[in-house]
Amino acid sequence: MKASRHLALPLLAVAIGVGAYLSFERPAPPRPVPQVSYTLLDGNTASTAQWPGRVMLVNFWATSCSVCLQEMPAIVATHERFKSKGFDTLAVAMKYDPPASVAHFARSRGLPFGVAIDNTGTIAERFGGIRGTPTTLLVDKRGRIVQRIVGVPDFGALHALIERLVAEA
Repeated sequence: MKASRHLALPLLAVAIGVGAYLSFERPAPPRPVPQVSYTLLDGNTASTAQWPGRVMLVNFWATSCSVCLQEMPAIVATHERFKSKGFDTLAVAMKYDPPASVAHFARSRGLPFGVAIDNTGTIAERFGGIRGTPTTLLVDKRGRIVQRIVGVPDFGALHALIERLVAEA
């Protein structure tokens, strides 16, 4: 009995450490953006084929996600900070998000970037099976996903990476 108590604490520490390690997104080699068409809240259609030459931030979110709603002002500030440097933002509302809630949120907050509702889940699936929100992807000018962040980004680090990407030829 005494030996099992002495083993329990180290095993718990290992389990916590492994869980923490697995929860962080590890850098992966850049991969091409999938070819996806989408409709924005304003009725315009667009496609990822139009993205090359711009750095894109793609934020998968939901109005039912309190973390998403809390981070949205920082997403807006990021967009405003870099939009004149060849940077754009697309907010993709998850398929379970009621379209009226998404439209109301975008309108009431004056979101200054494109908002798409992924009614069928196709966009999330094509971007690697996005399940959790918020999930943010950063795409370089060559149309490659260079960063995937699950949860709230470290906006200082994200801004530094965006600065580097918009400066690339």
